[in-house]
Formats: sequence, structure tokens, C-alpha cells
Amino acid sequence: MSTRRATDNSAALDAFLAKKIEIDSMLARLQALSADHFEAHPDEIHWGDVGTLEHYASLLRRITDSAFKEGEHAA
Repeated sequence: MSTRRATDNSAALDAFLAKKIEIDSMLARLQALSADHFEAHPDEIHWGDVGTLEHYASLLRRITDSAFKEGEHAA
């Protein structure tokens, strides 16, 4: 039988929650920007706007692939 010492992880928990709040804030800002069509106006959309959204999507894909173990992170 192994004895496991209770450890105080309150500092780690506080840091984890702070990072979660930071991520939640970034997600909320991105959601609001998306709801506003990334401040693009239909009459003024050009290929540079498409490229910008592709860049954003590729960065988010890296995050979601890592979080959900998909893409290059798939087992």
C-alpha cells in the first residue's frame, strides 16, 4: 500500500483559474468580433479579408487540434 501525501495545490488551482478566465475573455471578444463579421462590410470585402480570416482560422485550428487531439495531435 502506498501512502500519498496530501499536497496543497491552491497556487496551481489559482493559476489555472486565472488562465481559464483569460481564455474565456479572449473567446468572448472573438465571438463578438465574429458576430460583427470581423468588422467587414459586404460591399468592401476583398481577398485580403479572406486571407486574414484564413490566418485566424489556422491559428484557432492549431488550438482546437491540440485540445481535442485532432489533426497532427491525433493519437
